[in-house]
Amino acid sequence: MTAKAPAKLEERARRNARKRTEKKAMIAESAVQTLQELGYANTSLRDIASQADLSLGMLHYYFEDKAELITFCVTAYKAEFTALLQSALEGVSGREAVIERFSDALAGSIFNDGATHRLWYDIRTQALFDPSFRVAVSEIEQTLIDVVERAWLLAGNRADEFSPLHYSVVDGVFRYLMQRQTLGDSRDQAELAEAIRVVMDKLL
Repeated sequence: MTAKAPAKLEERARRNARKRTEKKAMIAESAVQTLQELGYANTSLRDIASQADLSLGMLHYYFEDKAELITFCVTAYKAEFTALLQSALEGVSGREAVIERFSDALAGSIFNDGATHRLWYDIRTQALFDPSFRVAVSEIEQTLIDVVERAWLLAGNRADEFSPLHYSVVDGVFRYLMQRQTLGDSRDQAELAEAIRVVMDKLL
């Protein structure tokens, strides 16, 4: 076997892995639409396969079960959400600027992506009962704690005074406002941002 053969095999493996990842992402995008409407408990793999225009067997080729698929979906979306928050804090300094930028980013996400956040809270609750979700939920939540800690530090607070409980305050107001939007007590984006700013002003 020539020296080029292993390199070709490695390149083929990378190409196949990339295609598989892209296909999984496409399936996940379709799955999220179904899950947003029905929630975890009311969505079957057959529902997701139908939405993605795939056979059930093909869906199982990419995902072992519903838990694996939903974990993939939520992890991908929350990575985008965390990146959004991190981007909002780029180049920001000073307490007031941090509060404004962070509050605006959170409000925008509630207003534009509330249905997907609803899925996250659904899965986070499921993790209390289903061990298959616990590792992913813990990892996602740690990234959210990290971004709140970054806002804490940029606002001029001391690192040794930060606690995950500070994150729980932000999460609580975010979840409450998202829930009110879902239940019909909706506000426009500016009103959401102002409500979050009030809390952030006390927290930071």
